[in-house]
Amino acid sequence: MKKFTVPTKEQVTPDNQVIFDNFNKALGFVPNLYATIAYSNNGLGRYLTFQNAKTTLSNKEKEAVNLIVSQVNGCVYCQSAHTVIGKMNGFTDEQIVDIRNGNAANPKLNALVKLAADITKNRGRAETMLVDEFFAQGYTNENLVDLILQISDKTAMNYLHNLTQIPVDFPLAPSLETEATLNLN
Repeated sequence: MKKFTVPTKEQVTPDNQVIFDNFNKALGFVPNLYATIAYSNNGLGRYLTFQNAKTTLSNKEKEAVNLIVSQVNGCVYCQSAHTVIGKMNGFTDEQIVDIRNGNAANPKLNALVKLAADITKNRGRAETMLVDEFFAQGYTNENLVDLILQISDKTAMNYLHNLTQIPVDFPLAPSLETEATLNLN
């Protein structure tokens, strides 16, 4: 299989070079997975517009979805990046591991995590009980649509890394001892 490398600023289009500059100003670096999207002349800008669109999900809820979807899809890059971002959004190490294991102590967040995992595992289908619990916890049809969009956002990034295997430039997320028993992969 072709070995993928992370493109440098000089190897991408002028529009993507501007985006690289914005990442450098905001984060101090361009994350490798975003740089890899820049192989597409329009992909990086299009993806960032989608990723940064308004949603009914809070940042914490989005990170919970990102963590469980990345776990289900077996994406080490996104597990690692969202462990860092999850901490920035107030999750503890223990809470992050719990979410990656498919659980959250907060009942509303737990319903979100369980449904996101099931939708991801079952390619858009979900157990009725999990959908019912999602709504019983106060989520709405609008939240469900936003959940699916969040899952699709993260799944795209998971697939990109799983295929390209570009280097992870975040501290590696710890492996979960229970992955085999949860059948998340």
